[in-house]
Amino acid sequence: MSQSIATDANSATADEQIERSVDEALKWLRPQLIDLTRTVRAGRLTPTMFHNYELGLMQLLLAFGRRFLELVLNGLEGDCRLLPHDVIYQGQGYRRLGKKTRNAHVATLFGAVCLWRCAYRFWDPLIKEACIFPLELQLGLVEGVTPALADHIGRRWAETGATQNRVLRELKEEHHVSLGVKRLRNLLTALHEEMSEHRQSAQVEALLNALRIADSNRGNRKPVLAVGRDGITMCEYKHRFWEVATAATLSVFDRAGKRLTTIYLAYPPELGQNTMSQMMTDLLKEVLPRWDGPLPTLAYVADSGGNESSYFEEALRRMRHPRTGEPLVWERVVDYFHAAERVWAMSAALFGKGTPEYFAWARRMLRTLKTKSNGAKRVLHSAASHRARNRLGKTRTKEFWKAYRYLRKRTKWMRYSNYKRRHIPLGSGVTEAACKTIYTQRMKLSGMRWTKRGALHILTLRTIVLSRTWESSYRKALDARTNALPRPYAKTVRETLANAA
Repeated sequence: MSQSIATDANSATADEQIERSVDEALKWLRPQLIDLTRTVRAGRLTPTMFHNYELGLMQLLLAFGRRFLELVLNGLEGDCRLLPHDVIYQGQGYRRLGKKTRNAHVATLFGAVCLWRCAYRFWDPLIKEACIFPLELQLGLVEGVTPALADHIGRRWAETGATQNRVLRELKEEHHVSLGVKRLRNLLTALHEEMSEHRQSAQVEALLNALRIADSNRGNRKPVLAVGRDGITMCEYKHRFWEVATAATLSVFDRAGKRLTTIYLAYPPELGQNTMSQMMTDLLKEVLPRWDGPLPTLAYVADSGGNESSYFEEALRRMRHPRTGEPLVWERVVDYFHAAERVWAMSAALFGKGTPEYFAWARRMLRTLKTKSNGAKRVLHSAASHRARNRLGKTRTKEFWKAYRYLRKRTKWMRYSNYKRRHIPLGSGVTEAACKTIYTQRMKLSGMRWTKRGALHILTLRTIVLSRTWESSYRKALDARTNALPRPYAKTVRETLANAA
């Protein structure tokens, strides 16, 4: 229905218009190609000459694409008088104006083109409502940027090391498009709002697909769905406060222990980190009921920080089996590397840092911790035995008991030999790396400043890219635009009855 607003007005002559557009563009391209190729055939062939020829050919093809695209776009709508007189868009009525106006700065992959299109004004002239342009809506333009170029900009904005100036410079050099800072930010805001609506559904599909592959792969263990979260301190620009931002991961491991995919989540600093907890819980509550096979081993791998521990107690332990309604069994894993730090701390307190005994005892205890069925208890027993034989100073005693109590309180979550046999990750390396990958490599570069709102836009796009769900999320966003296109104004009840009679 909505397509008829623009493209069906001159359907009888559509093929003729296509042929004319192609002929006109090729007529312009042919002499340009001949002149350019003469330069490489006329003189002595050298690397420099071929370099210049290839660059010239690239620029010529971009100019051809820009010219041809402009011809095609301006031939879509036809005569304004053949378009519907009234349309409905977002529940409101709009009436067609008499003539076309131009948008001289439509940004495409080939450069900026000029688009002539018909405008529709809001029915009530007393209400100051902006005009709409059905052709632009049908093309999917946002801030005058085509969907293909917006896709490209969004990916570049989310890349490692990307900056605002770098993205703008690349657009100008490679695509001959000049976007202002305000226009770029408005485009990214629109991308964030669209793609955040479809991020979870795309992530669910990716996780379900990975679970199917994991279940069908060879191996002697159950697949594993490992969940983790961690925090990273960041300084907000406006108030200069140091706060904790959050990152989370959901990874699928197959029967052989190979990691198949990782879904990333991130959120700017927030008191209590409730939004991150809700994002993780919503994602799990949608994945598990939709998984129709045997449930994988569920593991929560994180350190023992306050927010990490409270999420396990308040959210994960309360989850129910999607089919039986019984409580889900989660394997809580305290990060091995955090435990190893406490072993080294106890060794330093017992033997003195840097001594041969310091290295020998710590390495032996780390092997015991990882390979023995009751490794954590053995480490504590050995440490207590050495503590009883050695006289320690006040400071070293304090450090010893601090590390000792850390291990003792978490012994039940340090069954590393059991985890290893079942291919459950021993450490939260994937989540720790996520903090570096998501935040440090994109938002903590030299001279960078950000607000929470700007950070949220970056994090949304970056986590979608890192999770490899960009294509699916963007396709869903384009489908949503299609469903919201304006449609011709429906007939009145009187007209419908008159036609039926």
